[in-house]
Order: sequence, then C-alpha cells, then structure tokens
Amino acid sequence: MHKRWYFYLVSTFIVVLDQATKFLASSNLPYNQPVKVLSVFNLTLAHNTGAAFSFLSRAGGWQSLFFIALASVMSVVLFIWVWRTKEDESLQAIALALILGGALGNLIDRVFHGYVIDFIQVHYQHNYFPIFNIADCAISIGTGLFVFILLFLNKQEAAI
Repeated sequence: MHKRWYFYLVSTFIVVLDQATKFLASSNLPYNQPVKVLSVFNLTLAHNTGAAFSFLSRAGGWQSLFFIALASVMSVVLFIWVWRTKEDESLQAIALALILGGALGNLIDRVFHGYVIDFIQVHYQHNYFPIFNIADCAISIGTGLFVFILLFLNKQEAAI
C-alpha cells in the first residue's frame, strides 16, 4: 500500500512550523526593524500583500483575493497530485508535499491577516534579498527538488 499520508504529514509539519515561527516573529519582533542575528542574517518582521518578492504588493487590494483564490486552487491541485503519485514517485511526492505545505502556510496568512508574514532577511553588505518565511523556503526547496527530478532523474532513480 502506498503510504500517501506520510506526504501529507510533511505538508502538515511545514504548515505548523511556518505558523508557529510567524506567530513568534509577530509577537517578538518590531515591525520593519532589523534584528541582527549574524553578519549576513537578520530577523525583520514584514507584511507582504503581494506575491513573491512583493510582486503586486501595491496593486490596490484586489490582489489579496486573487492570491487567495490562486493558492486555494493550487493547494487542491497539489493535494490531488500527491494522492495520485505512484509508489515509485516518492521523491516527487515529497517535493509536492513541501510546495503544498508552503502554499497552505501562506494561504492561512492571507485569509486571516490579508497579507503574508515574513521575517527572514538575508544580505551581504548592502545587498538585501527580499524578506521571506518558512513557507517560502518549503516552496522553493520543493520546486527545486521537483525541477531536479524532471531534469535529471528517471522514474526508477526518483524512487526512495
């Protein structure tokens, strides 16, 4: 029997970790004021009403409903996709589960706050990467893993 529920546990773990860290960041960090952790890493609380890299963040408000709808549809698609993975596609299912968990984590923020809570800031000297969160990390890792599978692995090698 294909143990798909393992993959849904990965998604659930991502959602719980994401929401817990966002709660801690919102409760303990001053808004938009970097707290230095390392010379290349700050904790900086920010609210993102847009998509990745604050895309459409100043679009006037319509983007919130758009992103809620898009994330909802994509979450359903990902949930079904994970369910339909075959036993020899475990690595693909893990990648999809990471993306699903990240999408749900950010969707929760949009539904309950109207924005996504971000707090991780990486920089080198005066070059700052956009602020992000655990959900964004899961989406990025899952997407990278999925692309790697598509480009470099055949079905037999993708099985765990």
